[in-house]
Amino acid sequence: QTVLQGIILLPLRAICIAFLLLLAWLFASIATFRHPGKGSVPLKGWRRRMIQTTLSCLTRILFFVMGFQVKVKGKIASLREAPIFVAAPHSSFFDAIICAPTGMPSIVSRAENLSTPVFGTILSSLQPVSVSRQDPDSRKNTVTEITKRALSRGQWPQVL
Repeated sequence: QTVLQGIILLPLRAICIAFLLLLAWLFASIATFRHPGKGSVPLKGWRRRMIQTTLSCLTRILFFVMGFQVKVKGKIASLREAPIFVAAPHSSFFDAIICAPTGMPSIVSRAENLSTPVFGTILSSLQPVSVSRQDPDSRKNTVTEITKRALSRGQWPQVL
């Protein structure tokens, strides 16, 4: 019975995951298409709402298909209450589980991740704070950028 479920469920889940990732890529591409600034100007209006609603919903569905159910206990802090959202240990793809219920915040990510096919487009739609490991001033620049976004009074999304 377990082998039969594996034979049926594994390909079905893989197809669903691939479809959801391509759909997320499509929405991320539409939201960032011809956006001025490419990360230096916050997404506004329909672009920001599209990212927050569609990608949040698709991320929840994606994790459900993978077998995870996200349940939030308590009240999630708003952007005004907490412009910086801290998650630990920040070491795996499980960090993305936090993104869905919190409305797809900006994240701190390696600059190399933005050039990854499909995932790079989705990641750039979240307007990440890029960290370059080759740049010696990168740590200082990252702190400056996070501070600038935190003090923007809601123009930028929360930073995870």
